Amino acid sequence: MSATGVQPFERIDQAADHADFSLVLGGPLYQAFRRARLSGDTLELLHRRIVAIVLFAWLPLAILALVAPPAVPVPIPFLRDCDALARFLVALPLLVWAELVVHERTAGVARNFLTRGIIAPADVPRLQAALRSATRVRNSAAIELGLLIFAFTAGHWIWRTQVALTTSTWYAVVDAGGWRLTPAGYWYAFVAIPTFQFILGRWYLRMGIWAWLLWRTSRLPLRLICTHPDRTAGMAFLGKSSYAFGPILFAQGALLSGLIANQVLYEGADLLTFKIEAFALIVLFMIVVLGPLLVFTPQLLEAKHKALGTYGHFANDYVRSFEDKWVRGHGEGSELLGAADIQSLADLANSYDVIREMRIVPFGAHDITRLAAATAAPLLPLALTVLSPEEALGRVLKILF
Repeated sequence: MSATGVQPFERIDQAADHADFSLVLGGPLYQAFRRARLSGDTLELLHRRIVAIVLFAWLPLAILALVAPPAVPVPIPFLRDCDALARFLVALPLLVWAELVVHERTAGVARNFLTRGIIAPADVPRLQAALRSATRVRNSAAIELGLLIFAFTAGHWIWRTQVALTTSTWYAVVDAGGWRLTPAGYWYAFVAIPTFQFILGRWYLRMGIWAWLLWRTSRLPLRLICTHPDRTAGMAFLGKSSYAFGPILFAQGALLSGLIANQVLYEGADLLTFKIEAFALIVLFMIVVLGPLLVFTPQLLEAKHKALGTYGHFANDYVRSFEDKWVRGHGEGSELLGAADIQSLADLANSYDVIREMRIVPFGAHDITRLAAATAAPLLPLALTVLSPEEALGRVLKILF
């Protein structure tokens, strides 16, 4: 009992009641959605937000492209622009939906550190301080304003120089006079694209907050149990929480897929020349999502090393006593069959095997595979631009079997 009369486990329970942290329940845009009745306190009304954002960004493009088309025929009409379709009808809804997924799958991570006893009662205030700091950054109006300014300045320049096609399209005509935006192009370049970049930028910010919060948590002395059957000293929940970012990875894959499709279909690029970009995207986002979890590796490695030494010494003493009793002393008249010592020996061996097989990262190969598949899935239809469905299916079957 502490000086305050409260047991340590009771303090942990009380702290856990205030330890839930959401990456998405805050910030000016979130508050604007609530005031506009496009969201509840915990991101209800998802369909309203998706419809409202998509209509705001995409519908004016469709109307303007229909009523005020380019003055000359263009090779890429509005409904055949793979990049625009992937960006606003696939990626944008996914980025909005991802808020609900991330909230539901990551809000309890801090609580798990407390309820599982990984963080000692004495270190709870340090965890709570980290949560408060992360909340302030998440709610910062200045940061979101900075993201908005970036989208309308540097973001526009990046889109114009790196993403926009160099041939005539529904949004711009290229002729002797240069690159001229159509009426739909003005909405596209100065409203729709910055809106998308702002929403995507907010996700990069949130993932940065997540990485920083994990780093702060890893600075605490963690109470790891190396014999935990999850093979990660009781921290496998961190790897599972990374699945929350699956919709964001899929959206990124859809973006790249749309860009590559435009290059292949309308500018004569070879699909195979983009294999490095596709592979780099998958690797990059594996690092972005799973890389922050590596901050726990030093403590996991140290805990594993200590546990192997401790259990090794304990096992040595037990096995020596076991042999003295059952091998050299023949059990001193005891019955060998069904003896508790035999079961204890097996249990000790199993515990040692769990420690030996313990991973020093809080995720496994299956976690990497699932996230990589989410990123790569939107790229697979591109194969149909150079392969027949039968050839594509045959190659997939060869890979699988």
